[in-house]
Amino acid sequence: MKTRSRSALTAGVAALVLACASAPTQAQITVWDPTNHVQNVLQAARALQQINNQITSIQNEAQMLINQARNLASLPYSSLQQLQQSVQRTQQLLNQAQRIAYDVQQIDRAFTTTYGRATPSASQADMIAGARERWETSVAALQDALKVQAGVVGNIDTNRAQMQALVTSSQSAAGALQATQAGNQLLALQAQQLADLTAAVAAQGRAASLEAAQRQAAADQGREQLRRFLTPGQGYQPSTVTMFHKR
Repeated sequence: MKTRSRSALTAGVAALVLACASAPTQAQITVWDPTNHVQNVLQAARALQQINNQITSIQNEAQMLINQARNLASLPYSSLQQLQQSVQRTQQLLNQAQRIAYDVQQIDRAFTTTYGRATPSASQADMIAGARERWETSVAALQDALKVQAGVVGNIDTNRAQMQALVTSSQSAAGALQATQAGNQLLALQAQQLADLTAAVAAQGRAASLEAAQRQAAADQGREQLRRFLTPGQGYQPSTVTMFHKR
């Protein structure tokens, strides 16, 4: 009996083993590898860091382009037209100079004739006419100088407004080009003011020179008239004078 029971048990176990071996696998067990997991996390962190670096590089390039655009932006304000108008007004006043203008050839002719030395052959009437012409020229030069000075003073208010606008534009400049252009326009304003100063000095100098020339010509003419007065003449020559007409 015991031998049969053992044989039956052995046969049953063997059959169970064969059944498990021949039956298909219904599920698989997942194995977690810590080393592999750490490597995957490190790779993901490196990839994220590369992406962040690329984003930072793109942002820096974009900011650089923005700064370049600001540096290349032109100044929205220009005072060139106003400054040119001021210079033109002063130039027009200089061009309106009366009689002896700012011309070398005309000055040479005037000092050869009107302001030349008094000649013995000149008549008394010619001397009087020359003296009057010189006086009128001096008065006209003084008038021209006053007109130029008035024009220069009139430009002061325009220059003040332009200077204020340019300084404001320079302080609010967005880039290097705008700051440079504002500085250049301020230099142009200074050049215009120097041109006005030069014109005023030239007009005043012209008037003073003509006044001095008039005095020199008057002194020379006075010497010639004195010479004529002191030069002995033929004296009194009697002549027949008819006082009453016959009827």
